[in-house]
Amino acid sequence: MNGTVVGQAVLGKVILVTGAGGSIGSALARALGSFRPRHLILLDDSERNLNQVVTQLASSIDSRQFSAVLGNVCDEERMLEIFGRYRPEVVYHAAAFKHVPLMEINPLAAVANNALATYNLAKLSRKKGVSSLILISTDKAVNPISIMGASKRVAEVALAALGNSKTRMSVIRLGNVLGTEGSVVPLFLSQISQGGPVTVTHRDATRYFLSLDEAVDLILEASATRTGELFIPRVIDPVNIWEMALEMIKKSNSENQRVIEISITGLRPGDKLSEEFLYPAETAATTDHPQLLRVLSAERSSGEFELNMRRLASAVEARDIASSLDAICHLVPEYRPTETVIRLSQGLPA
Repeated sequence: MNGTVVGQAVLGKVILVTGAGGSIGSALARALGSFRPRHLILLDDSERNLNQVVTQLASSIDSRQFSAVLGNVCDEERMLEIFGRYRPEVVYHAAAFKHVPLMEINPLAAVANNALATYNLAKLSRKKGVSSLILISTDKAVNPISIMGASKRVAEVALAALGNSKTRMSVIRLGNVLGTEGSVVPLFLSQISQGGPVTVTHRDATRYFLSLDEAVDLILEASATRTGELFIPRVIDPVNIWEMALEMIKKSNSENQRVIEISITGLRPGDKLSEEFLYPAETAATTDHPQLLRVLSAERSSGEFELNMRRLASAVEARDIASSLDAICHLVPEYRPTETVIRLSQGLPA
């Protein structure tokens, strides 16, 4: 990390971190605290998670330097109140619903939290003169087949449409971050400690992995750029999940390691066999950071973006899954809904 560049972007600023109680949000908060912001606003809707990050921060920085705010990014009135009271200058948007199979059976929640809340946050940031907003996105937003991925792609499109010279809006797509909630590694470790079986969705399934420290480093570096852009990590080879499970079993200290089996469960609704970081129309270029790439030729939003966002907001408010899917498919034409989401949109059980 270029500490000087990041420090200049953070020092003396009022910083808002949404989803501050989550794994990435709390790690970001701890890292940002070391760069001496004027004030750090920690927003999360989980009392337990927010209290944990407050306890962690209190041991390293003065409690007067940060505020713990219990609230939901979907609550527009609450967000307006927060911006009016604290006047954030930089926003790190880490709040998101990320569990793919769970979101497939709760599509409206995914759209409201990941797409619409980000859109409203971007509009509010621009209205209130925020200098920089950075969205933590996902490789699942590229050619999505899950509602989670599609909702994050809508969020990316929203920032591309709303950013301007006064409020730069950046996006960083991350792969699977080790140590975060829902990461496969803690699941495998737990299964190994219980004697197995270790569950793998498909023998050929692969994923890109980053450590939590690497992810935070790249987020901070991307946020320090002078223009709103789209970034991805420099990754070499994806990891085969089956082989990773075998290696973890081999390295475990379990007395029962010889009898631990791997169970193939099959791809879940919304799961891909492999992920990708770039659309066909996108290419990657180097930056000053060896592990951070800038995405070029990113597709911009269409002229009907605002109309489709209004249609999407109305559909979600009406609890209309079918109309929500229609609006998303206009915003993200490459999205291919799963049978699970289609059945829900038809009023059938998933």
